[in-house]
Amino acid sequence: MEATNLADFPRPVHHRIPNFKGSFLMSHCVQKWEVFEKAREVKVDPDKPLEGVRMAVLQAGKTLLVPTPRLRTGLFNQIVPPAGAAKDTLRKCATSQGVRDYSVPVGLDANVHVDLVVVGSVAVSEKGWRIGKGEGFADMEYAMMVSMGAVREDTVVITAVHDCQVVDIPEELLGDHDLTVDYILTPTRVIRTGCERPKPRGILWHMISHQMMEKIPILKSLRGREKQAGKDVILKEERTDVPAVAEPARGARDPRLESPTLQNESSPCRASPGEGSVPTCSDRLREPSSLFVGNIPPATRASEFKAILRERHATPAQLTWQGAQHRAFLRYPDQGVAEVALAALQGLSLHGCPVRVEPAKARRDKMDGGP
Repeated sequence: MEATNLADFPRPVHHRIPNFKGSFLMSHCVQKWEVFEKAREVKVDPDKPLEGVRMAVLQAGKTLLVPTPRLRTGLFNQIVPPAGAAKDTLRKCATSQGVRDYSVPVGLDANVHVDLVVVGSVAVSEKGWRIGKGEGFADMEYAMMVSMGAVREDTVVITAVHDCQVVDIPEELLGDHDLTVDYILTPTRVIRTGCERPKPRGILWHMISHQMMEKIPILKSLRGREKQAGKDVILKEERTDVPAVAEPARGARDPRLESPTLQNESSPCRASPGEGSVPTCSDRLREPSSLFVGNIPPATRASEFKAILRERHATPAQLTWQGAQHRAFLRYPDQGVAEVALAALQGLSLHGCPVRVEPAKARRDKMDGGP
């Protein structure tokens, strides 16, 4: 989109839901759409390319719900324009600044019934499979709405993108937590996906960490509700089938995840004839405590990759960076830590490209001609 000048402000479009030229004109297209006309309460992501859709919701007098930034203070806010607001004011309400100035928090006890969910996408397939920025907020928001009873099986999910963002996406990239879409709106057409893959049916607590609970306080309330209802709310660190990663005390350092050693492709691998020597490349790749990361975009730097690992709480004890081969190997203290890191890195995208993360042993077996 950058190379062909299809992108619009803000630029560059990397690391965000890309805005495309003409995106605001989607407001005219969506207003005449039957699915939109039937909706009364609409949840729209705060991304720039969806500004026209938010404007259309306000002009039609529908209830507009927008997720709170990174879900820090709740699930979503309702945008309430001033009484008798003119078109210019409604357009301001649809902007990111308007979302901050004209929003009212919506509590968990509010009687919310969302008829239409509009999400941003980096890429989407005609089968309804989408890729976002890789942070999982759209998937989490939908799962939270399921938990609070705000969406039903007949709630329609759509995304609005440029035609060039409609691409083939391998199904193996999707997980049970990934949100699919029923319709794709582009400047030239409306695509009905007919997607039969089920949408998230609630919060997958076994993928939620205590640290995530601290960052998203509303999860605590939802977990308490589901626990009272007798549902399984065991968190990732509390699972018995995967060894837990101990949370370091406040101000303390976890030696297992501190200051990873970085090796690049120019670093020779040394033989290990005896105890205390460095393992060979082959030995390291076969270790169950190592992960393989492939399909890394050429523009990605090692420092950028390390920062992303820290954000996802998947910092390895050793990182072997092979940028020229578009791959990296992550070595962890033990298999339990590696499995937790593997779960944390699922759905990761770099520069809009999905990367492949899998146990390094499995990758090595494939390289050796195994199944």
